[in-house]
Amino acid sequence: MKTYSRHDFTREERAARAKVAISAAFESKEQAFLDFVLSHYVRVGVQELDQEKLTPLLRLKYNNSIADAVAHLGKPEDIGRVFIGFQNICISKKRVRPEHR
Repeated sequence: MKTYSRHDFTREERAARAKVAISAAFESKEQAFLDFVLSHYVRVGVQELDQEKLTPLLRLKYNNSIADAVAHLGKPEDIGRVFIGFQNICISKKRVRPEHR
């Protein structure tokens, strides 16, 4: 029989927790994109948080136009830093706390 820790969270719960951290850490345009990514994470799964998904997600959000993404979010290296910061927030929110000893 499989038992579940009381510390397990659904993707929806993890996303809601991440949104709080995102609102404190990123500007509004970045938040809009990261909220978009979180919605894909909730629907599809953790693979949407992979670095290799950044370009496809940008294309999807900005109507297949990386130029529009850059216009909204800044230089590609800045977008990459935002996504890495976002990944770090999501990873820290996914960790399951150890059981009481």
